[in-house]
Amino acid sequence: MAHYLLSIQQPDGDAPPPEVLDPIMRDVAALNEEIRAAGAWVFTAGLHPAHTATVLRPKGDDVLVTDGPYAEGREHVGGFWVIDAPDLDAALAWGRKAALAITLPIEVRPIGDHCG
Repeated sequence: MAHYLLSIQQPDGDAPPPEVLDPIMRDVAALNEEIRAAGAWVFTAGLHPAHTATVLRPKGDDVLVTDGPYAEGREHVGGFWVIDAPDLDAALAWGRKAALAITLPIEVRPIGDHCG
């Protein structure tokens, strides 16, 4: 099994109204249970809005600290899952389910095994 990151590409702005958001959150909760039941669950998390980010950028022998997201854009990572999957096809299958549940684009990326 390998770990894969399924990141949610979320548009900036306010959350949708409850009549839109509630069914999405219900579908996401069902997906989370399905991932757990399949033994693919590692963890998931939502992120605060991109404007709450702080960027640390090396500058010579110092580090420049700035407010706001690393990249300017209309979409940022809004949350993610880390899953165990036997291969990319299995990870993509979970990514498809995530995209349908959350109604936003999902980026699927393998996590390198050399980082820990």
